[in-house]
Amino acid sequence: MKVAFPTDDGETISAHLGRANYFKVFTLEGENILQYEQRTKPVHGGDGQHEHQDHHEHQELFEPEKNPGNRIELERPHVGGVTMFDPISDCQVLIARGMGEPAYNHATRQGLEVILTSEKTIENALKIYQSGELTSDMRRVHKHS
Repeated sequence: MKVAFPTDDGETISAHLGRANYFKVFTLEGENILQYEQRTKPVHGGDGQHEHQDHHEHQELFEPEKNPGNRIELERPHVGGVTMFDPISDCQVLIARGMGEPAYNHATRQGLEVILTSEKTIENALKIYQSGELTSDMRRVHKHS
């Protein structure tokens, strides 16, 4: 199972999904973290449009069991016209602190289980999620008119 968090620093969950620069993605097997990656995310611009970059998307990969302390940077081509959810199309769960209603609807249509939390750190939210205690607060969906 893969769980994604929007982030800017790899430690905290961004307050607003659309403005985050990255997704930190964890591959879980039961209570074990098999690997985690930091993936570049298209940033949602203030005008309601996505900003697209014409460079390669960089992804940082860490496999605790295979390479303790070693990180591998992978490079993937970044193609214009992607949505902010394309980098996590292989994930099953998205844990965020807040997002707009259109983003929430798009994520759920894509098949993601979306959990909106007040937890600020990825580490704490992941532990609570793994314990089965992380609940979603739908008040964190921002209504767009």
